Amino acid sequence: MEDSQSQSVDLLVVGGGINGVGIARDAAGRGLSVMLCERGDLAGATSSASSKLIHGGLRYLEHYEFGLVRKALHEREVLLRTAPHLVRPLSFVLPHGIASRPAWMLRVGLFLYDRLGGRRRLPRSHGINLRSHPSGAPLRDEFSKGFVYADCWADDSRLVVVSAVDAAARGADIRTRTEVVDAAREDRQWRVALRDRRTGAETRVAAHALVNAAGPWAASLNAERLHLGGGRKLRLVKGSHIIVPRVSRTDDAYLLQHTDGRVVFVLPFEERFSLIGTTEIELPRMPESVDISAEEILYLCEVVNRYFRKPLDAGDVLWSFAGVRPLVDDDDRNPSAVSRDFLIELDAPAGRAPLLSVLGGKLTTYRVLAEEAMHALRRFLPRHAGAWTDEAPLPGGDMQGADFAAFLAQLIEMRPWLPSNLARRLAHAYGTRIEHILGGAAGLDDLGTHYGDGVYEAEIGYLLRHEWLETVDDLLWRRSKLGLVAALETVEALRGRLNG
Repeated sequence: MEDSQSQSVDLLVVGGGINGVGIARDAAGRGLSVMLCERGDLAGATSSASSKLIHGGLRYLEHYEFGLVRKALHEREVLLRTAPHLVRPLSFVLPHGIASRPAWMLRVGLFLYDRLGGRRRLPRSHGINLRSHPSGAPLRDEFSKGFVYADCWADDSRLVVVSAVDAAARGADIRTRTEVVDAAREDRQWRVALRDRRTGAETRVAAHALVNAAGPWAASLNAERLHLGGGRKLRLVKGSHIIVPRVSRTDDAYLLQHTDGRVVFVLPFEERFSLIGTTEIELPRMPESVDISAEEILYLCEVVNRYFRKPLDAGDVLWSFAGVRPLVDDDDRNPSAVSRDFLIELDAPAGRAPLLSVLGGKLTTYRVLAEEAMHALRRFLPRHAGAWTDEAPLPGGDMQGADFAAFLAQLIEMRPWLPSNLARRLAHAYGTRIEHILGGAAGLDDLGTHYGDGVYEAEIGYLLRHEWLETVDDLLWRRSKLGLVAALETVEALRGRLNG
């Protein structure tokens, strides 16, 4: 069923992952008319399947990627300042054993890591005695020496959604469950047919410029929908993670080196759990679905068991997830050594509308990627304002001094009727925008129907109005991680609300 509706925009962005929404936000904030289409939910693929780290990438130093590490560490500081509700400092413990990289190499790497990015908010690295330090308690006796350094963690899918919220607030038209059917260059513009996957209705869009931010589908989008060949080849690398009951009583993260030289993170996750990952499995093509294999689970358990006292096996795995990282092919045989930096590829034949393809990248560097994308497109778009995102808080991040702890304490003081665990979850998820949910409520009854596990109608209504919520999975796995703890009765109640 066709819709004769037609629109004209300065910029059409294809892909609702972190890079796509980052570009849409940046462009809309410059005063450009922007549309973003995503064939599924925001952060529905790679951007919700990361290790959830906001970091420079300590291990990238041994591949001499000093520029990437410096850039990422600078962005870590920006995100700590602009999204203090979403980005949290985390202490990383690096146990040193016989099979580890030499201690001198680790000291040099940590020295550089402390200094490359202009660290302001996080403490410096230092050595510890694991036999006397609390962080060493869950580790095996053979590990006596360790190092501690600081990095950050973030809820990756919420970072995507909140960036999209800001893009929409600045005028961007965000369309989820909407796919590109066909596109062609005509009269110095892109003419694009979009289809709403829920209704089948089609819309025609004319755009001065087109951005391909489809992640692991970037090459197939160019070939099958935009009818373009060539371009830089991507390497598709699957990374899988497992969630298990918390392996340590402390809130520390651990960086573990396996016998093959790769490193695996063990991260505190959602109060009661640990997140362990990642693997690196190269794929010949993008599969229909991405799941962890039994071999990957065994691999992750093996590395943990080399370091921790309490053994771990497949039966301890409560949940798992896997995603595909699209890396820029640099002909390195080892997927671990392939650069995690991004590449912006501009296809702009004389007199024709430009296509900008985003290849590679990291969660941490999405903001600066967006700035560079806009810089590459500047001569093709109407006059617009300059860069602005470096100092602009993300929605909910406009709290005094970027001090989340003080914000949370004030919230609990002002609303003593709010259970502390619910206050903490809502504060982390929404920051100062929590007032859109709580409003004038004077008690839990004022939040409307309770569907279970701390989910009230006031939050559902907010997500439906402002965050493109449609399905139970959107809520339980991307707008939150309540899927880990939600009772069957809660899931059924939410299904009745969202499908009704």
